[in-house]
Amino acid sequence: MPTLPWTEPESPDAEAEALVMASRLEVRSLRHVPGFLLASMALWRQARRSPGAWGVGLKAQLLRRTFWTVSAWRDKAALDAYAAAEPHRSAMRRKRSVMRESTFVFWTVPVDDLPITWDEVRRRIAEKRTEQGG
Repeated sequence: MPTLPWTEPESPDAEAEALVMASRLEVRSLRHVPGFLLASMALWRQARRSPGAWGVGLKAQLLRRTFWTVSAWRDKAALDAYAAAEPHRSAMRRKRSVMRESTFVFWTVPVDDLPITWDEVRRRIAEKRTEQGG
């Protein structure tokens, strides 16, 4: 299970709050896993270079066809700018057809609570999926 550990591209202000985004992405078939992994790594690198990124992590459960992401941002504008920029914008459009299921959650935390653990990501995503009936 490849994991790219939490990386802090920018140091947040000591008293700031971070916007956290976590996702669980599942592809339809094992044949889609290699391409999705390559795209995910490219987007992880993009996030690390994006203004306002305070932390990023990626975990891939290849045999389960499942990818987990977590990132912390200065604000919604920084996250939206990353999502709208290349290669993220095109990759999401290209990969939509191979997706089985996606769950996204957003919350804020004091920067002292960074980094976000994978246990916290899984807990919040499980809560959201339960709320959605999945």
